[in-house]
Amino acid sequence: MKITAIKPLIVYGRLINWIFVKVETDEGLVGWGEATLEWKPKGVVGCLEDLSQLALGQDPRRTEFLWQVLYRQFFIKPGIVALAAISGIDQACWDIHAKSLGVPLYQLLGGAVRDRVRMYDHLGGGDIDAVFNLGQDQRYLECAARSVEAGYTALKIVLPPRTKNLDSAQKVKRAAQLMKVLREGLGDEIDIMLDFHGRTSPDMAIMYGKALKPHRPFWLEEPCPPENPKGLAKVAKSVAIPIASGERVVTRYGFVPILEAGSCAVIQPDVCHTGGITELRKIAAMADAYYVSIAPHNPMGPIATAVNVHLAMATPNFLIQESLRTDVPWRDEVVKNPVQIEKGYARPSTAPGIGIEVDEEAAKKHPYQPDTILRLFHEDGSVADW
Repeated sequence: MKITAIKPLIVYGRLINWIFVKVETDEGLVGWGEATLEWKPKGVVGCLEDLSQLALGQDPRRTEFLWQVLYRQFFIKPGIVALAAISGIDQACWDIHAKSLGVPLYQLLGGAVRDRVRMYDHLGGGDIDAVFNLGQDQRYLECAARSVEAGYTALKIVLPPRTKNLDSAQKVKRAAQLMKVLREGLGDEIDIMLDFHGRTSPDMAIMYGKALKPHRPFWLEEPCPPENPKGLAKVAKSVAIPIASGERVVTRYGFVPILEAGSCAVIQPDVCHTGGITELRKIAAMADAYYVSIAPHNPMGPIATAVNVHLAMATPNFLIQESLRTDVPWRDEVVKNPVQIEKGYARPSTAPGIGIEVDEEAAKKHPYQPDTILRLFHEDGSVADW
């Protein structure tokens, strides 16, 4: 079997464009993957074209060999844009391999180690305004309650406002108040993840963490930018709350210093960013040696969600899976057999491969539009992390 074509299909998803990757073969089997990378869709599409020079004519079932070819044979090692492209091709090749054997993907990955996959919801189901622009106690609680009504027992919110390296106690107090409202309104049976979005320094993250600890968050996510594992470790050692990070870290090499520094209780590699299924499995195995769980990052499209559910079924140290529900009404319209979530849990399709196919005609109704750019500035006009 040989790869004969690699074709991108961009689908607008409001905040970002989803990048679906179609790999065709000379035997008629087609595989689908997802290479979504926030705010860089054109760069990824260009990299897919570049990488096609190496992939065409290769056997898609040789996933490890093909990954090595794509990662190593252009001499300059890939950054996150090229890795997104590799991720999409890799997923599609795993899809083809499982289809060629007539088995669902998780069986090819070693078989099920659990019966179902716990999912968590975003505030408002992933609606951009609810996730980033609420800031009101009652609306936070109303949106969170809708997730609980939908059957979820865990949800995530972006909590701290834009924060300087050293900032006012008022912002810390405000964040703690919002968390208090949520905890008292939802009760202890609901796990609440707090995403700092890398908006703070280690010292400010520690201030936030100590103020939030009485309200028992499930984890603090990206409490400071991920470039400094020692900074993350400083936070982890100073607040008695598990730390999660890793959505902006790529390949196993990027996770080595994080694991060695003891920075996280949970890592969050992204199957669309870090090198696909082939690389994410290695990252998960490395983390398992440090007793670190994985909760893959996934505010992406429906193909990525399906891939992550298969990975979760076959990964022993998997913890919980991120997904979006209501970011756009066409999320489940552009694919056939999307992941179904019932009472906060999902099961993978039993169809061969990933079990999800793209409805190309429906997808073409939502063509590329410029990504929504969220630009934040501090009160003095200096640039803030969003």
